[in-house]
Amino acid sequence: MPTLRQLEYLVTIVDEGSFTRAAERLHITQPGLSHQFQALEREIGGPLLERLPRTVRPTPAGRAMLPHARAALAEAQRATTAARRAAGLATGELHLATLYSISHGLLPAALGSWRRRHPGVRVRLFEHRRTEDLAAAMSAGQADIAVGPPPPGWEGQVRHLGTEEFLVVSHADDPAGACADAPRVRLADLAEREWVHYTPDSGLAAILDQACAAAGFRPQVSVRTEQAPAAANYAATGLGPTLVPANTIPPHYTGVVLRPDPPVTRPLTAYTRTTPDPVAAAFLDILADQDLLTPRHIRRRLRAAAGD
Repeated sequence: MPTLRQLEYLVTIVDEGSFTRAAERLHITQPGLSHQFQALEREIGGPLLERLPRTVRPTPAGRAMLPHARAALAEAQRATTAARRAAGLATGELHLATLYSISHGLLPAALGSWRRRHPGVRVRLFEHRRTEDLAAAMSAGQADIAVGPPPPGWEGQVRHLGTEEFLVVSHADDPAGACADAPRVRLADLAEREWVHYTPDSGLAAILDQACAAAGFRPQVSVRTEQAPAAANYAATGLGPTLVPANTIPPHYTGVVLRPDPPVTRPLTAYTRTTPDPVAAAFLDILADQDLLTPRHIRRRLRAAAGD
């Protein structure tokens, strides 16, 4: 059976694209690395890498083995961290994976609270553009906890955190903000507008497109950006309305803030591959604070706009 060290050799050689660079990174000699890797290939029963003139490339067997090797190494690291925690050590790392929009909106308050309670435990954050990318990385063992929409068919533990609300933001003088039923707006009433949209590789692009499709139109685009904070800023300058997670709207946002009618939401969860250890469980308790999902300044602003 391959050892963890041999799996580390495979991952490092692929990542570096060279036996020479991998040996330097692993602090071993190149002949020693080649010898150990050949032993791994004999164990597997075939070549895992194709040696090319200037690089190496995984064979079909290598590509099949690589994600499992990465997952095994990540799990071994977490096992070491868990053992140190169980031994009462105050140091370590919590590995956390999420989406960019959640990282900007939901996590700062949670991480601030975490830091105050557990100053000795560092957090390593992995950010992804799409829900499917996040779930795939979590399946490969990237992190202790993933925070995002619930992944279909997830076999590990899933903890529901609440429902995230999306809001329409636009220029402060936008006529939509002065209508009789503010702070609500029908997306269909904005069908003729040009929108601040998201780049195709951003998961928020699909959310905006789906919301507009449900309202019976395809949004015209004035500009595209990858991140929700940038989209909100562009909308505030008059480039057109956009749809952003409520958590990404800053306290002193200069534009108008409106609730779509019907609402646009997405469920948020925290999910793990295995049973969370005590440190991961403590972070899950912080995330479960429902107040994190709809910031107070947004609730106050919407109530004021409605005359409540």
